[in-house]
Parts: sequence; C-alpha cells; structure tokens
Amino acid sequence: MTQVKKPLLFIYLLCLVFYAPRIYSQESKPNVILIYTDDLGFGDISFCGGKIPTPNIDRLFKDGLSLTNAYSTAATCTPSRYSLLTGEYAWRAKGRGVAPGNASALISAGRQTLASVFQKAGYKTAVVGKWHLGLGGKEGPDWNGEIKPGPLEIGFDHAFLIPATGDRIPTVFVKDRRVVNLDPKDPIQVSYGEKIGDWPTGKENPELLTTMYSHGHDQTITNGISRIGYMTGGTSALWRDEDISDRLVSESFLFMDKAEENPFFLYFSTHDIHVPRIAHERFQGKSDFGPRGDVIIQLDEAVGALLDYLERKDLLDQTLILFSSDNGPVWDDGYVDQAFELIADHDATGGLRGGKYSAFEGGTRVPFVVFGPGIPKGESRNHIFSQVDLLASFAGLLSVEFDPNSAVDSENHIDLLLGKSQSGRQGLVQEAIQNVLTYVSEEGFKYIPPGKGPDMVPWGPKIETGFSEKPQLYRLDQGEYENLAEKMPEKVAQLAAELDAIIFKK
Repeated sequence: MTQVKKPLLFIYLLCLVFYAPRIYSQESKPNVILIYTDDLGFGDISFCGGKIPTPNIDRLFKDGLSLTNAYSTAATCTPSRYSLLTGEYAWRAKGRGVAPGNASALISAGRQTLASVFQKAGYKTAVVGKWHLGLGGKEGPDWNGEIKPGPLEIGFDHAFLIPATGDRIPTVFVKDRRVVNLDPKDPIQVSYGEKIGDWPTGKENPELLTTMYSHGHDQTITNGISRIGYMTGGTSALWRDEDISDRLVSESFLFMDKAEENPFFLYFSTHDIHVPRIAHERFQGKSDFGPRGDVIIQLDEAVGALLDYLERKDLLDQTLILFSSDNGPVWDDGYVDQAFELIADHDATGGLRGGKYSAFEGGTRVPFVVFGPGIPKGESRNHIFSQVDLLASFAGLLSVEFDPNSAVDSENHIDLLLGKSQSGRQGLVQEAIQNVLTYVSEEGFKYIPPGKGPDMVPWGPKIETGFSEKPQLYRLDQGEYENLAEKMPEKVAQLAAELDAIIFKK
C-alpha cells in the first residue's frame, strides 16, 4: 500500500506545483464587464427614485456597491470615453470634443489604455457598442477597406462598433476593421460638408421621415430617420435602429463564448438612450414616458440578458460588473420624440441641476455601481470618484505596471471600488461644453470659474449651461442654487488654485 501511495502523492504534489498558480491566477483575476450607458441620469433608475421600471439595473444596486459621488469627466460623450480609456482628461489637448462620424482615431495606435492594461494581465478584451472616438488615420476611416487604427491597435482583441452615434452617418456596424455586410459593388461615400449622391435628406424630403427632427439632424435619411452628415452607398450594410440593442447583446455573447479559459474584459457600450430613440417593437409603448422611457426599459433588458448569460454559464460569481453613464440626461436632443413633454414626475437627474452639456452636477455626476464577488451588498460610499481612475485602479488590482506620464490624471482607487476603503479623491475636474472646466473638492464644494456664455444650451435641449460672468461656489449637499462665492472668497481662491494646479500639471 505504501508503494502505491507514494507515486500518487508525488503526482498530486506535481499537480499542485504546476496547476496551483494557474488556479490562483484565474481566481484572482475576475472577469470584468463595464456597462457604459449613454445619457443616463441618476433618476432614470427606479432603484434611485425613477418612475420607469428597471428591475435588472436595480439588482446591481441592491446587491452591489454604489458610489453616490462618482463622475464622468465631461458632460458630453467623446471626451468622457477618451478619459475613461486613457486615464487622461480629454481637455489636455485640442480636438477631443464631440467627434464627427468620419473623425480620425483620437487615441493613437499603441497608446496605453484601460483595455491594454487588461490585455497585459492575460485577459481577452472586447469593445461592443458605441465607440465615438474616431477611426483610421489622418484621412479618417476607409469605410470600404481596412479601418485602422482603431480599438485593435489600443488593447482590444475584438471590436463590434457603432462607429460614432446613431444620429451620425454612416449608419453601419464595424467588426474589428471592416464594415459588416458591405457589398464591394456598392461602396460607401461619406461627407460632413457638401451633400453627395442622390439619397434623400430630412430637410428636402420630410415626407419620408418616420421620426421628425427638431433641430439639426436634417441630412441623409436612413431607416426613415434623417441624421447628421451625408452618405450614399453601403445599402446592404445599413442597420435597422430597432435591432441595435439585440445585436450588441448577441455580439457580447459571442465574445464571451470565445474567451473560453481566459478571463475577459468586456466594454459593453450601450446606445439605447441616445437619440434617435428607436426601441425594438417589443418595447414600443411599454412606458408612460414615450420613446425615451421605452429605450430605458430596453436598456434594462439588455442588462438582464447579460446577467442571465453569466448565470447560465456559471460565471456570475467570477465576474465583476461596473455600471455607469458617459454623462447626464438630455431630453430634446434633435428629434421630436416628446421626451420633455412626457417627462411628468420622472426626474431623470435625480434632483441635480442641469443635465448633459452643463457645468452643473446634472452634466457629469452619474450613477456608478460595482457588483460581483466580494463586493459589499446594498452598500454605498459618498467619496468622490472619477471614471478617469479606472485605468490606474485596475492596473493596481491586476499588478500591472502602467505609464503615469500617459495616464497622467488616473489615480488608483481600487479599494474604494471594492468597498475596502473609506476614502476617495481629493478633487476632480469636470468639463462642460465650450471647454468650461469646473472643480469639485473632497469636502463637497463646487467651483465654476467666471466666463462668458449663454444661460441655456443654445440648440434647444432646455438645459442650463451653468455659465456666469461671476465666479460660482456651491455646497453640493445643499444643491447648486445659492452661490456662496461672495460670502466665501477664501474658499473660491483655494479651489481656483487647486483647479489651476491640475490644469497646469506636468
């Protein structure tokens, strides 16, 4: 018996030596899904007081850790997404504002990103959904050929993209480096200047529209909707807006299936709430708040589909899910969909002043929750946190070295994300339209520098800009209604100096 046991024991020890590191590695590297929604406010979630039912998103909040003072870096989408991926505030260089649909890649090939941090740690990585960070070289994307640089040059193994936004042409999907379902005999042509081709436009042919524009958005019509920009060709590649959400979910499943033994990072970038708000037929009329309410229900189902997938695959207890938004909510943003008229008692900002585009809190203070193994259930933290910190935080979790000169604004707050810390940032910068920068301090003050600009967002969304020729100082626990600048000049001077120190940081 002894002679039999010794070989077995020896084999067992060998297994421990060779396989234990791998087992430990898999256990210490959870799968990570970042659900990055578009134009979603605090009050759009029923758990946070919203009137539209969102049971699946509510589950994340009920069983996860909510950061109640988390911020996107900007009140618009492109700069928020740039900062989230690079760890650098977008305003540090020109040309990182809201990108046109034919913009060149804003993140240069080979640059360190959140995705490359995961890739360096042995993860399979993918982005599925809205990109809006430009594609291609100096001349922009070659829609009829190989489209690069793009996500695959900055740390993603796979990409399935809405190249910009649904209200910008071309209205086609890009998979990795190619337009999906493109017929080479029907090449795509795109212009953001003069009209090209003979495709009808909303301005010239409003009788062809199934969704009417309210301001802008009156150029080439696809799927009954006029967009920003002109295009012709690529007919077989055009998407149907009603199917976008389902397609993004199914593409996410395909990626996670192929990840197999590897841990995976999925940047799931939804589009539902961004205009044009065209829900799938099964959601149309499901809310009492018109198309905007319907697409929130659609978003919630997409979140539920991801949760169901993880449960079916026995991956839920191995997966960390982060859920947030790129900026605050907006109502009339270019189409007549009665979002403002049907808002009733639904407070999309959750009581915050302003909204998308604004220097007020409603522009950048966004829902943020972490859900997964080891995360405190149903708890919240009120320490300030910025999405720009995700790169340094996950580099810390995964013991991956990163270049702080590239991710110059990213701080490691992984302990806050995991519920192990009672501290956050000392301060952060927010970017509104017209490159207005504001500062939020750890002690709960908000400083908005003086500057010229309109009181309201000028193109029609009925949102306050927060601009004033006088300095503004607010206590955030009292809302942004009493300007304390004249009463507290020393605090104004202190926060102005702290803002300048970040702006001129080397």
